[in-house]
Amino acid sequence: MADELRDRIRSGALRPGQRMPTQAELADEFGVERGAIREALRTLQGENLLANVSKGSPATVADASRQALSGHGGVTPQPTMVGLAPRIAAAFQADHVEIDALCLTSISLTMAIGEPLRQIHAGQRKPAKVTVRVLLPSRSIDLAFPAPVDSGDDEGGQVHRRWLDQRNAQGQVLRHNLRALRASHGIDVQVSFRALPFTPPVKLYLINGSEALFAYYTLTKQSEQIDHEPLEMYDAQGAQSMLFPFHQGDGLRDTTFVEQSHLWFNALWGTISQDLELAGG
Repeated sequence: MADELRDRIRSGALRPGQRMPTQAELADEFGVERGAIREALRTLQGENLLANVSKGSPATVADASRQALSGHGGVTPQPTMVGLAPRIAAAFQADHVEIDALCLTSISLTMAIGEPLRQIHAGQRKPAKVTVRVLLPSRSIDLAFPAPVDSGDDEGGQVHRRWLDQRNAQGQVLRHNLRALRASHGIDVQVSFRALPFTPPVKLYLINGSEALFAYYTLTKQSEQIDHEPLEMYDAQGAQSMLFPFHQGDGLRDTTFVEQSHLWFNALWGTISQDLELAGG
């Protein structure tokens, strides 16, 4: 729905300043509930294509100067847990959902995918196929982060073990929740994990072949309780990392970034990464 309305705005079929059809009219046209329409309208408002999106009066098409921001990377970056969830939810409107992720753990993706799963169980979504691929650091490497400030403080490897437990637990939850759709709704689900021989300094999410969401892992010194003892470490709060969105078709820069990100991910997937078993401990 968002893609169709976006095309109408950019083609001029819906002009700057023009009032959009009501949510009821859009719901009738697309054959969906109003909640889905509001979600699509909010997505377009976040891209500076619509204004005055609310539950009341119809939204209006944004003026040309505001729309110009959308085609030149003007969508405001947001923390991962704010920006990722609505894009993942929108992705599940497709018949074949494709999500690739490169990250330190899959906690942000696991949390973001909760809403579309709820919508599927509520009968509001039903893709025919869901394919998810996740690249995570290997358990066998010395992580660049999280890492103790003083390596002598972590002779037992508690920091690494803590990260590994999080990586495995979140990956197992993600895999279980998605695979459960096979039995409950007959959806063809494929979930794969591969292990990287390095610590990724960035996180990357690729959605339905047309979107790339990119964020830097910014390190800070933190104090954590591990085995009931305080330990200073360098770590990144991945959920707070600012997520920069790129959409294929939004100018040469965005299109090239999305294409190159797919090439980079596929190259890592098919070369130096290895099959990952999410074993406990």
